[in-house]
Amino acid sequence: MKVAVMGAGGVGGTYGVRLAEAGHEVHIIARGAHLAAIREKGLRLEGVRGEAVIRPASATDDPRAIGPVDLVLFAVKLWDTEPAAALCRPLLGPESVVLTLQNGVDGPAILSRVLGSRAVMAGATSIFATIAAPGVIRQPDPVQRIIFGELDGRTTPRAEAIRAAGEGAGIEMILTDRVWVELWRKFVYLTALSGLTCYTRGPIGPVRENPETRRMLEDAMAEAIAVGRAKGIPLPANLLEERMGLALGLAPTMRASMLHDLDHGNRLELPWLSGAVLRMGEETGVATPTHRQIVEALQPFVDGARRAPG
Repeated sequence: MKVAVMGAGGVGGTYGVRLAEAGHEVHIIARGAHLAAIREKGLRLEGVRGEAVIRPASATDDPRAIGPVDLVLFAVKLWDTEPAAALCRPLLGPESVVLTLQNGVDGPAILSRVLGSRAVMAGATSIFATIAAPGVIRQPDPVQRIIFGELDGRTTPRAEAIRAAGEGAGIEMILTDRVWVELWRKFVYLTALSGLTCYTRGPIGPVRENPETRRMLEDAMAEAIAVGRAKGIPLPANLLEERMGLALGLAPTMRASMLHDLDHGNRLELPWLSGAVLRMGEETGVATPTHRQIVEALQPFVDGARRAPG
């Protein structure tokens, strides 16, 4: 399978290396110091599953140099969705798939608007990996799971081919006919975790141990669930209990990736996480006071604000 990785950070970089290890033709689309390092030394993945390297790596900032592929793994930050989607046009043939593995629930609609819904599949991934240095991805946790499917719920030969390719690369691949439910299941969980760990500027442990912030965590999930149901997503009746149980089982040191961005003065995905809950709540008439509180507290940092030295 010929694969292009659009957004070779923790998610795209890890899966790109895994697919290349399994013998697939993988092309990395990157920029800046990350691209320069990949061209010079390859793309290296290190962590609990051992070390792997794509060397030499096919890496470029111009998708036209790659041409049509079977699969685009689309893993850019949410604010880059529309311009990155436009860059994907030279990568598409009649049966090409752009599989979005982004956070949030807005990505598939944006990609469909730019590229046409026929080219788009949606996925929710469970993985913890980050760029440790230019050209280096660190994966401290062994989980690498993708739940994905066609937007209309059909099971198609191209979806089966993607599942087989991922499984052959050691990725847990779950093909579903209810991909929107799966996207919202992750969204409910992620918006609450990212929101509360950023709001408190700390890991999940103290959030759970303090009665007030634990209640905020549960309220944030409940608000997102209510918004999802108002949008017509048939979310399970026990979803709140299930998602809270998952949060309570996390290591107390767990820090959401958005908190990493906040700590480093990077731009935040807030408008597409708690901000999206707030926006969709206003559209559907569902009150979302917890997410409003999170958005208002973090708004000064949404575009990035590096700390002064000293």
